Amino acid sequence: MRCWRLPLLLLFFFWAMPPVPGGRHYPHSAVLDGSSRYRLSWAHQGDTIAFRLEVRTRGYVGFGFSSTGAMTSADMVVGGLDRGKPYLQDCFTNADRILKKDSQQDYHLEYAMENNTHTILAFSRQLHTCDPNDKSLTESTVRVIWAYHEKDFKYGGQNYHGSNRGTKSLRLLNPEKNAVIPSSLPYFDLANQNVAIPEQDTTYWCQMFKIPILHEKHHVIKVEPLIQKGHESIVHHMLLYQCSSSLNDSVLDYGHECYHPNMPDSFLTCQTVIFAWAIGGEGFIYPPHVGLSIGTALDPQYVLMEVHYDNPSYLEVLGCKYKKSYMPSSPASYHSLCALDAEKPTGIHVFAVLLHAHLAGRALRMRHFRKGSELQLLAYDDEFDFNFQEFQYLKEERTILPGDNLVTECHYSTLNRSDMTWGGFSTRNEMCLSYLVYYPKINLTRCESIPDLMEQLQFIGVKQIYRPVRTWPFIIKSPKQYKNLSFVDAMNKFKWSREQGHSYNDYVLKLPLNVRCTKTENAEWTIHGMMALPPEIERPYTAEPIICSSSSRLNANLFLTVLIVVHISAIASRNHEPFVQL
Repeated sequence: MRCWRLPLLLLFFFWAMPPVPGGRHYPHSAVLDGSSRYRLSWAHQGDTIAFRLEVRTRGYVGFGFSSTGAMTSADMVVGGLDRGKPYLQDCFTNADRILKKDSQQDYHLEYAMENNTHTILAFSRQLHTCDPNDKSLTESTVRVIWAYHEKDFKYGGQNYHGSNRGTKSLRLLNPEKNAVIPSSLPYFDLANQNVAIPEQDTTYWCQMFKIPILHEKHHVIKVEPLIQKGHESIVHHMLLYQCSSSLNDSVLDYGHECYHPNMPDSFLTCQTVIFAWAIGGEGFIYPPHVGLSIGTALDPQYVLMEVHYDNPSYLEVLGCKYKKSYMPSSPASYHSLCALDAEKPTGIHVFAVLLHAHLAGRALRMRHFRKGSELQLLAYDDEFDFNFQEFQYLKEERTILPGDNLVTECHYSTLNRSDMTWGGFSTRNEMCLSYLVYYPKINLTRCESIPDLMEQLQFIGVKQIYRPVRTWPFIIKSPKQYKNLSFVDAMNKFKWSREQGHSYNDYVLKLPLNVRCTKTENAEWTIHGMMALPPEIERPYTAEPIICSSSSRLNANLFLTVLIVVHISAIASRNHEPFVQL
């Protein structure tokens, strides 16, 4: 039996407040700082989102949202308990980071608690408040900002939070799944052992592994990265490829730089991506009715793990990289997920999407077209954060039918760059990718596309290239100012202006695309290398308008209720929970 010693009287304060949500459940949580002093929990239902802050301080607590993660032009709330009296102020900061009280108070305190170490605040707000000083909350990435101080807040006072502040990117409306995986389930690790990362900007390291031999069908239900502590910022992404089943164990225990002229030929047999992870992501949990099949002759036996090490500071690092998979025995209902026809007329069902770009990426989305109509976006992130890239779970599975078009659209900002930004492996280059997790499995490894290169060159005045084209990059023949230059050299030589850049972007979006799709074992689809036009949109998708509602206007409907504030000067020393459960 656990007992509590309360040497002081409990103090009860009564305010006109919304009902105390004694039974509210907060299904999502995140520690916002590196020392576990600031924990955020939240719950989303309908048009309302509720927050609970548990912070190791007896002073004020700050919380809010910012487009950049900085304190400039931020949506903030500041709260705490001052001599037993709870307070919560809806605030905002201007371009000079000056904190001001918002004339429209849209954050509503539900309860406040304090003991001799911690402060807890619980409050709620509408997703869209009609207030220009508040940030609308969507399924895009949200940059949460936080702060706290040992003293309570005073407007115009000197209680500056100092270093007790920070930012963390989250998806509040589409968070990572948090299913509990029993520790008794079997698992295996794929580990890069003692990889010496060279003193260079970008390194792609590949190594072969063998899936453990199983004597019956199993399913992987969770995949998670394990990164050596202190190297989190260096590991940019990982891809796991299925390789040819005709390989043997001689390819194991040997790593080499990927995409290198001297890399082993066995690496070239690994084309099918079976899992992807990018910086900032956590573990991925498959839905209860889906898993990655292993253990049969048709399943992966040899896999290649590609790790992108991003080392812009040219550090000399010895890095270990791990990937862990949990694999319970498969119930019979899972057996239908294997070896299905690639031309399946009933389509495939997508349940998660990873959108991927590099440092210039600002907004990404995956569009879905069918017979001239644009359907609802498959996935989007209007506030993309390079350092926070994780799978988005779809609220409803999406069926992709034969003949549908999928378009990944990326918006970039290169205003701080003086040179051309090219697609490439480095994070200073760019990518525009989507990884779809779906079932049932079809024989497709990847699809890639690039706008027609010759038509791109025509934009800058190129007339001819040397033919036949036998090498890449091909060489320009005329006009004279570009003679004997490659595609990249000619584009770099052209004198770009802002207006020409905008015109070029509009021009490229309308060009024919060279689409390349491949099957496993490097077999080609009929559209391999096929020129295709962007989908014609006869009926564009129109999103439902966002209807904002200010909860501050509903106060007339509230009635007098009780807010209980508990002060505890001492707690039994053997108890590790910071608050009394009443």
